[in-house]
Amino acid sequence: MKFKFKRWILVSLLPLAFACGGEQKSEQVTTQAPSKAETASDPYENWKDYQGTGPVSEFTLPADVDESMAASGQTIFESKCTACHKVDKKFIGPSPQGILSRRNPAWIMNMILVPDKMVMEDPIAKKLIVEYNGSPMANQNLTEEEARAVLEYFRTL
Repeated sequence: MKFKFKRWILVSLLPLAFACGGEQKSEQVTTQAPSKAETASDPYENWKDYQGTGPVSEFTLPADVDESMAASGQTIFESKCTACHKVDKKFIGPSPQGILSRRNPAWIMNMILVPDKMVMEDPIAKKLIVEYNGSPMANQNLTEEEARAVLEYFRTL
């Protein structure tokens, strides 16, 4: 019985001994710093200058908030956007609160106007899709005037 038990232990531990030994391979990983061209075109690095992909190529906000336009934008936001966006917290989509400190106004307008195109072509929009579990923003078919009103509302948050 002792012999069978010793043989059983030996047979059980033999594969373990071979698994632990042997030749060790080391992989060498070479990383290369991004080129100046790659860095310069990185929208995350230069988000203040990055407009995204869409009909709005440049947009400068006036110094003062247009209260009437912001009220119109709030109505539009509450009727078309609150199913996915909450003003004060992350929900299905990001909160618009503080958006102008994170994105260029033209980018915001493009995201409102052509979210389907932005999701397909824009690296920031693609990243947001991943962050928000694959939920793309629905195209609400807003006019440029309506999108501008929503942007003005965002300025009041």
